[in-house]
Amino acid sequence: MPIASPSTPTFSPSFCRKTRSDSIRFVKTSTARFRPTPPPSHRPLTISARLNSSTTSNGFVSPDNNNNNDGELQHGVSLSRRHRRGGSPVFVTLPADAVTGSGQVRRRKAMAQSFRALAAAGVEGVVMEVWWGVVEREGPRVYDWGGYGEIVAMARRYGLKVRAALAFHQCGTGPGDPFWIPLPQWVLEEMDKDPDIAYSDRFGRRNTEYVSLGCDILPVLRGRSPIQAYADFMRNFRDTFRPFLGGIITEIQVGMGPAGELRYPSCPIQKLTWAWRSRELGEFQCYDKYMLASLNACARETGMREWENGGPIGASNLMQDPESTEFFKTDGSWNTPYGEFFLGWYSRMLLLHGERICSETETIFRGTEVNTSGKVAAIHWHYGTQSHPSELTAGYYNTSNRDGYLPIARMFGRYGFNLCCTSFEKQDADEKQMNPLSSPEGFLRQLLLVARNCDVPMEGENSAATLDDGSFQQVVKMSKFYSGGLKTPSFSFNFVRMDKNLFEYRNWVSFTRFVRQMSDTDIFRAYLDLGGGDTGLSSRWAVECCAVLAY
Repeated sequence: MPIASPSTPTFSPSFCRKTRSDSIRFVKTSTARFRPTPPPSHRPLTISARLNSSTTSNGFVSPDNNNNNDGELQHGVSLSRRHRRGGSPVFVTLPADAVTGSGQVRRRKAMAQSFRALAAAGVEGVVMEVWWGVVEREGPRVYDWGGYGEIVAMARRYGLKVRAALAFHQCGTGPGDPFWIPLPQWVLEEMDKDPDIAYSDRFGRRNTEYVSLGCDILPVLRGRSPIQAYADFMRNFRDTFRPFLGGIITEIQVGMGPAGELRYPSCPIQKLTWAWRSRELGEFQCYDKYMLASLNACARETGMREWENGGPIGASNLMQDPESTEFFKTDGSWNTPYGEFFLGWYSRMLLLHGERICSETETIFRGTEVNTSGKVAAIHWHYGTQSHPSELTAGYYNTSNRDGYLPIARMFGRYGFNLCCTSFEKQDADEKQMNPLSSPEGFLRQLLLVARNCDVPMEGENSAATLDDGSFQQVVKMSKFYSGGLKTPSFSFNFVRMDKNLFEYRNWVSFTRFVRQMSDTDIFRAYLDLGGGDTGLSSRWAVECCAVLAY
């Protein structure tokens, strides 16, 4: 029986300090346990482009199973890749539904063809989103890693690395979305019983993209806290994939909020997909009873009881001009003692949430030789204002007189996390045509400088699947802004995402040129023996090879 949420939550200001949640004894009930042979080291990887749909008894494709079946590819490939000595590696994010809601790999043959082409093009690896709503869909502590295990084995076969993005948020905008992946059903059932597990704005609108951080350490998920549920998930992932950690799986990116980003869901995901999102101010997400209990306690500790009843008055609605609001306008109350109190509390709660997840992650993956990373949102559409309203509602206390990203970078640095962010392809000249106050380049420069100063490795992403040369050159420009002058460049890029458009002839030519430019083609090459003496990968072959794609 689930533990009922407390009717009157309490809060102590000491809660804002670093807190380690009490761990629950971990019981392995994974439906997809397997013990693959660790990958060989210090020798070239010779592969056969053969993909078997036969699986071991544990539900994973055996990396070394040579039995023939209908899903097999008959193209023999010998791949040899020299170690990288410079440049910035490029990864490609797999389709969001690469593993179906039932835990199966979607279109194995097409996936294998795609991996073959990516490896030949010099791509370092793939980003595999591992969805909470898929893996733990059957019930608490019941894990099904089967489809993800097949993808990891496939990546190994083609000499690709894997970045596993553990996604504790929903995917898509709703049941009508072809990429819809909700939170686990048992989590949604708990939200139905206690709606305050979900975020709420001042209008009472609930957001179920991610569990409210206000109940991080409360046993609201059938006796476990959300932090404990995330930790159990990560621990089972570690134990299941241990033979691959550090060799094939080189990084774990841990989701910390909506879209995997450390932020509040200030703008619902469906609104962020609209063309006129550039004027969104967002809404403060502090009206569930757990967040209000925290706010009340902090206000009482400060001695200002009048500040304890909710978020700012006069913070507008989602689409209002910030200069027409009492809180966000240039001389608004954001820059008053009350504004500093509220925004300080709101952003500290977000930092505390990140701190808890970073701490658990560092402990769980310590000694596995995998990198860890977290993600922040690229909210740039009111960057040119004094108050930066869209950043404030998302939880980033970043204004004209305060750096809101420095505390996040310092936190990531303390736990050895890389910092990931999107919008590396965006240019001010384009964005300002829709909104003169938008500045993606200004935002990124601030974030990149903070990351450099804190010695935090940076990972870039594109926010839209733009494949023109101008977008790729913008990525190169921003990567050089970060890594230029550093003795050991520590920048990498995740291209979002792999679909059929990527493998169209003109797009593929632009993409492979970009990969070579990022990777230093004289240092990092892929050689293919196609049986005709050709040691390079032609764009024509890549397009023909990937013509079967329907992602």
